[in-house]
Amino acid sequence: MASATTQSLERAKLAWRRSPLPAFLRWWGGELTAVLPVRLREWIRRGPDVLWLAAHDGVATVRRARSGATLANIESGLPEDAQRAAFAEACRGIDPDDRRLLLVVPAAQVLVRRLVVPAAAAAEARRVAGYEIDRQTPFKPDQVYYAVRVSRDPAPSGHVALDLVVAPKSGIDPLLERFAALGAAPDAIDVQGGDGALAGVDLLPPERRPRRIDGRRRTNWILLAACVLLVVLVLSQWLDNRRAALAAMQADVDAMRAKATQSEQLRAQLTGAIAASRFLVKRKAENPSALTVLDDLTRRLPDSAWLDMLTLDDSGGLDIKGEAAKAAALVDTLGSSGVLQEPKLQGVIQPDPATGKERFELVARIRQTQAADAR
Repeated sequence: MASATTQSLERAKLAWRRSPLPAFLRWWGGELTAVLPVRLREWIRRGPDVLWLAAHDGVATVRRARSGATLANIESGLPEDAQRAAFAEACRGIDPDDRRLLLVVPAAQVLVRRLVVPAAAAAEARRVAGYEIDRQTPFKPDQVYYAVRVSRDPAPSGHVALDLVVAPKSGIDPLLERFAALGAAPDAIDVQGGDGALAGVDLLPPERRPRRIDGRRRTNWILLAACVLLVVLVLSQWLDNRRAALAAMQADVDAMRAKATQSEQLRAQLTGAIAASRFLVKRKAENPSALTVLDDLTRRLPDSAWLDMLTLDDSGGLDIKGEAAKAAALVDTLGSSGVLQEPKLQGVIQPDPATGKERFELVARIRQTQAADAR
């Protein structure tokens, strides 16, 4: 599982290096930083302080890559303590955590061979190149330091062009021993071309590369994690505040909705009451008054008729109980009334022996005013 993950990671790195994006990003970053103030530009570009180590004709040279200034020229004839002191003086003022030592060897000491390998094998380019050393160079793998980089030369479809850079140990080991005597352990070994540019490779075997713990990087990661955590906490608090505000707004909306519903109910009740009142007023206006009904009955009933009870309801119904000499004739008498309509006897006419008259119950309906006026 770990091997598959490593191969996938190497393929991704290879695809990234072969793409035009790294060059574009370097150009773009350079253009952006060029317009910044000098101090800000230096602060952005600051990083590990790289010291180039080189040896020629017995003189060990220490040069700062950032400025190109030579910090020390240490001759091999000096006592070992003096050489160490000279190297320490050259490194004075440089934070050991920021210092990176790069052993620079001239291009004349290395061999460069071009390899074309399948794209699937490029994920393990170093191991594949290790098998090609004895075929591409006069050395065996254990006699050289080597590195592999993606070549800029085109390659056939489905293949990748690699540059195999090989340096004999016989030329590198003395340099490593020379600087080890100064107390310097190179972090990497690179090749410098005739134009002064570095090849961008590391000939130092992975197992011999110093393992550094970058305290500042660790601090930066901790600070970054703290910032991310703070952002998450702030966003979480903001979301909680939004939820609380939303809940409060929802409660207000529910309360207003309840009040609105109550208002609608009251409005409906009021509308119903108004409609009922208007209906009653209309009915009352359409029906003649009780005085009008009594006046009409008084005028039309004969003097021999007596009323025991008269009931007038809201619907316009009239119920009369009483005595008359001829109860049946009352229907015709009241039938010609302009106030009453549909008079008829209710029940059976009963004679009253005491008075000699007939007891009756008569019902009728009040004629509406408009109908009465029409007559």
